[in-house]
Amino acid sequence: MAKLKISELPDEKPVKITVELSASVFRDLQACAEAVGRHSDQPANDLGRLASAMVARFMATDRAFAKSKRAPAIKAR
Repeated sequence: MAKLKISELPDEKPVKITVELSASVFRDLQACAEAVGRHSDQPANDLGRLASAMVARFMATDRAFAKSKRAPAIKAR
């Protein structure tokens, strides 16, 4: 089976936010949580932690985002 990009969920102090997901994205998130749970020693039934790990992974691998973080801030006139 293919290796999942999210293999385990980090245990960090959370910051609460509220987001709205479409029903199809929510169903896919639930399916992803089930897959992660099957491939790790811990259940991935906390969808918030899973979503957080997915967003973190996305930002860590987004080259344009990394480049924008390294670029000096442009001052407004």
